[in-house]
Amino acid sequence: MHGSSRAAAAAGQRAFQSALSSGADWSTLAEDLFGITAVIDSSATLRRGLADPSRDADSKRQLVARLFGGKVSQAAVDLLSELVAQRWSTERDLSDTVESLAVETVLASAEAGGRSDQVEDELFRFERIVAGSPDLREALTDRNADRQAQADLVGRLLQGKVATETARLARQAVLAPRARRFDRTFRDYLALAAKRREQLTAVVTAAVNLDEAQRSRLASALQRIYGKPIQLHLVIDEKVVGGIRVRIGDDVVDGTVLRKLESARRHIAG
Repeated sequence: MHGSSRAAAAAGQRAFQSALSSGADWSTLAEDLFGITAVIDSSATLRRGLADPSRDADSKRQLVARLFGGKVSQAAVDLLSELVAQRWSTERDLSDTVESLAVETVLASAEAGGRSDQVEDELFRFERIVAGSPDLREALTDRNADRQAQADLVGRLLQGKVATETARLARQAVLAPRARRFDRTFRDYLALAAKRREQLTAVVTAAVNLDEAQRSRLASALQRIYGKPIQLHLVIDEKVVGGIRVRIGDDVVDGTVLRKLESARRHIAG
């Protein structure tokens, strides 16, 4: 997100925090914002109408009131009215922000219930389970399949096994991928969770599980390097042979035996 969209998103975040503290039902607000995102995505004309920087803010607010007034909660209408009054660099930035705020509402509910760590861990683990099962991955990512049927499958798989917020976000990931890959959608959700907690997420790939002491030492070392709290997500991959690979955002630190063998092989071949 660049240019004026950054300032617009910041203003939207302030309005969002006000909505959360206004006494509005968070579950309803999340559903309304997800629904609004779908409506905006479905109409190029509407996207232009709501994000057009040449239109004055009042006319865009009136458009929001005509389209959504009485159909979604007042908290959602007020929040969207504040968002469309801002200047956006691209139409997509507006709809992306509405979706992000919907996800944040679900995450805020998890935080209020003391389930933040649980939800983050469950989202990460479910994405890895899907990635490791070709049949399940095909069932959930087939673009020609019925989205609602895919979401229902997710619901059945997770029912009674994860937090309510985890199940809701996992269903949303298949209901409305918004032209993203399945794993990218989950990474976006996890990035929002980390941002809310002002921490970074490190994906650690190792041949064997790390015990609590090892995880704690690694998290502490990474925190000293990056200056922020670190949430570790562990991936077990026997192919790495030994050592660990750590990915934080675009940074990758690869200390695995496999990496060293590959480097040696390339050196010999050269």
